[in-house]
Amino acid sequence: MALVFRTVAQLAGISLSLLGWVLSCVTNYLPHWKNLNLDLNVMENWTMGLWQTCVIQEEGGMQCKDFDSFLALPVELRIARILMFLSNGLGFLGLLVSGSGLDCLRIGEGQQELKKRLLILGGILFWTAGIAALVPVSWVAHMTVREFWDETIPEIVPRWEFGDALFTGWFAGFFLLLGGCLLNWAACSTLAPLASGHYAVAETQYLHQRREMKNSPLKI
Repeated sequence: MALVFRTVAQLAGISLSLLGWVLSCVTNYLPHWKNLNLDLNVMENWTMGLWQTCVIQEEGGMQCKDFDSFLALPVELRIARILMFLSNGLGFLGLLVSGSGLDCLRIGEGQQELKKRLLILGGILFWTAGIAALVPVSWVAHMTVREFWDETIPEIVPRWEFGDALFTGWFAGFFLLLGGCLLNWAACSTLAPLASGHYAVAETQYLHQRREMKNSPLKI
């Protein structure tokens, strides 16, 4: 029963981490980190992302223009680019590492200690990727709120507001953190039983019986 719970926790952790990684990649390239609605022209909306700004018109559709210079961007967008790339890279590396440590895979069946270490390392990578996704999203959100309520800016000047990409980034970071927690819990929960030796023997017998059932032909 403990083996079943551990396998379910591993599959749930890797699934949530995969979902968080996909959302973090989408967040990185979405041009909807900030939205700007013009009161003078309600048929035109502006959006800003990490890589480009877009104008959405009801008649002309969407037109986007890439940023000309990295150094000309606000500091929060420059740091956000770096951290989002870091989150995407660490998330992908975590998928490769933790995927190799899953119990449902036959790779390295006799090396349970190595597979546990891979799961723990994968969980740590997902934690780091989640934090690297949450920091830039929260920072841009903070600066947006700060500028929105800035009393030194005249009220007639339009204000930037939250875009959909910020919420996508928050979900991405949450799923990456949760997936990493499940993977580490699944790996660390077997350390104490393995010390006594009884659980290791039972698990080996269970895996051996499953292997024999799969290899034995069906008798009719």
